[in-house]
Amino acid sequence: MSKRDYYEILSVDRTADEAELKKAFRRLAMKYHPDRCPDDPHAQEKFKEAKEAYDVLSDTQKRGMYDQYGHAAFEGGMGGRGGQGGFGDMGDIFGDIFGDIFGSGRSSRSRRGADLRYIMELDLEEAVFGVERKFDIPTQVNCHHCNGSGSEDGKTVSCRTCNGHGRVRMQNGIFSIQQACPHCGGSGRAIEKPCKKCHGEGRLEETRTLSVRIPAGVDNGDRIRLAGQGEAGPAGSEAGDLYVEVRVREHAIFQRDGSNLFCEVPIRISQAALGAELQVPTLDGEVAITIPPETQTGQQFVLRGRGVKSVRGGRTGDLVCRVMVETPVRLTREQRELLEKLEATFADDDEHSPRAKGFMDGVKQFWSRVTS
Repeated sequence: MSKRDYYEILSVDRTADEAELKKAFRRLAMKYHPDRCPDDPHAQEKFKEAKEAYDVLSDTQKRGMYDQYGHAAFEGGMGGRGGQGGFGDMGDIFGDIFGDIFGSGRSSRSRRGADLRYIMELDLEEAVFGVERKFDIPTQVNCHHCNGSGSEDGKTVSCRTCNGHGRVRMQNGIFSIQQACPHCGGSGRAIEKPCKKCHGEGRLEETRTLSVRIPAGVDNGDRIRLAGQGEAGPAGSEAGDLYVEVRVREHAIFQRDGSNLFCEVPIRISQAALGAELQVPTLDGEVAITIPPETQTGQQFVLRGRGVKSVRGGRTGDLVCRVMVETPVRLTREQRELLEKLEATFADDDEHSPRAKGFMDGVKQFWSRVTS
């Protein structure tokens, strides 16, 4: 059975560079790797086919021979090492390209401490104007006894599991995969005399008091990164980061939407009908607004630039005041009599209630359609 063209297998052009080849092989490897497709009997063959194509095309010398002679270049020992077309140990390519997929690699990164998240609740005023806050957070810190090294005497020795290489090779059938040494975590060094306080971890549990400056204009979900303030890494390795996430409490007066603030302003029927001047609150003091006569409930008055300036910059938002006409309660006898006299003057005159007239016209049209 004739072999398929290597470029066709990887679905790349003949001018594809190394990055394009690696991306194409990674896609196929993720799709057909036997560990991911244990129930697919054809997955292993497709994976081997893709691996073979990548192994040739990613090698400049082999690719040149393939472009000139095709598959014949690797028949009968032509092309050299490794037997069977010059393909070396499967672990070699895993070390190069599968490090980020299966956690293996030729050189292991240091074991960094974990990142932490802290939820900080703020009042609206604190979020708008900024504030400096102290807070306590339980975390793991470097052991004070061994300075985070994990070693009682400060010395380390070559790891006996990996012989100082920092990685070990795991065999799974025909596949050989390199991964970080489980004993030394990829450092290649081991502790002979563990610290008596932290038992070789280099870390201890402790509650720390930290301070953070919250910038003006933050909103729900915004995060402030405190570099290196997360968990300490094991055996003196790099610490993680701490992310302070903002949660803004509900406000008694204002609701925030981006850079704009909204508030409801209650007014009396007489003020809505006759007009009035009201003092409304803003974040930096009271401001007078004029309510014109015959104002209806729900009408909005916009105060430009009285909102919030976002932490990301841009113009300051607006304050939108929404008028709510209140029905009076607990009326005195005199007030009730006055309202009754006022109501009597309206009679059936719709001129004074435009919304009521529109509503009744709509009701009549509705019943006309239903009964026709």
